[in-house]
Amino acid sequence: MYKWKVVISVLVIALFAAWYAFRPEGLIIDHRVHEEFPSTRDGSVPQTLASGTFHSVVHPTVGVATVYGLGNGNRVLRLTNLKTTNGPNVHVYMVAADDAKDNASVRRAGFIDLGQIKGNVGDQNYTLSQKVDLSKYRAVSLWCQRFSLNFGAAPLTPEGAMSRK
Repeated sequence: MYKWKVVISVLVIALFAAWYAFRPEGLIIDHRVHEEFPSTRDGSVPQTLASGTFHSVVHPTVGVATVYGLGNGNRVLRLTNLKTTNGPNVHVYMVAADDAKDNASVRRAGFIDLGQIKGNVGDQNYTLSQKVDLSKYRAVSLWCQRFSLNFGAAPLTPEGAMSRK
């Protein structure tokens, strides 16, 4: 009888640990967010610097990533109409590559972590440091740090290049 109590206790602890590590309910529960576009204090019109559309990598991902210059020298990455799978510890990365088509390309190219994603559905803003060189960091990745997976990515095209096509 004692042996069964130990086995059941260990099984319960293992199941709890597995649930905590994988959080499977997060795959079906959306976290919606709707951030307004940041306002400029000086009344200047935001300038689109680069933009791209998300494509799926390991999870279905859609939406648009746009980098705006706010006139006061600040820049913001805005994700609009974003929809991806919810997951544990998903971060927004600026990737030093033309695109992030797989997991290895993100690790190989290098990245800047803009922080944890605010929601897997909706519109959200991330401040870009002046140190982020848009000629080097040309893609956005939604990266799950817990499992080292690239959920989806958006290759960015500079605004001038888009208008010349």
